Amino acid sequence: MSELTRIPAPEGVAAAAQYSHVVLGTGRFVAIAGQLALDERGRLVGEGDPAAQARQVFENLRRCLAAAGATFDDVVKLTYFVTDMAHMPAVRAARAEHIPDDRLPAASAVQVAALVRPECLIEVEAFAVVAP
Repeated sequence: MSELTRIPAPEGVAAAAQYSHVVLGTGRFVAIAGQLALDERGRLVGEGDPAAQARQVFENLRRCLAAAGATFDDVVKLTYFVTDMAHMPAVRAARAEHIPDDRLPAASAVQVAALVRPECLIEVEAFAVVAP
C-alpha cells in the first residue's frame, strides 16, 4: 500500500461530501479500465437494477486492483459514468462497501447517453498509486 495524502478541501475550495479534491502519493501508477456489471463470463449482472450493477462493478474493480497488487486503499481517483444521475446513490452505497469515508479518492461523475453495452447502467474507472 502506498502512502497517500488526501486533501478534502484545499484553501479557497468548498469542501466536498463524497470525495477528496486532491489525492497525492509516490509509487507505481495503476490505471484500471472502466468496469461494467459483467460477471467472469461476460454476462450482465442485475439487468435494470442499478444497485446490483454497482456492486458487480466494484467487485470487478477490486479484482482488477488485486491483479495489479493494489487495493481500494491505493485508489486516488474514480470516474463514474452513469446513464442516469439517479443511479449515483447506488454507486455511493457500493463504493462505501469498499472505501471508508476517511479514505475517499478524488472523483468525477458524468451522465452519459449510453455505455458500450446498452443494458449497462454504470461504468467506473480507477487510478491508483501503489508503493514501489
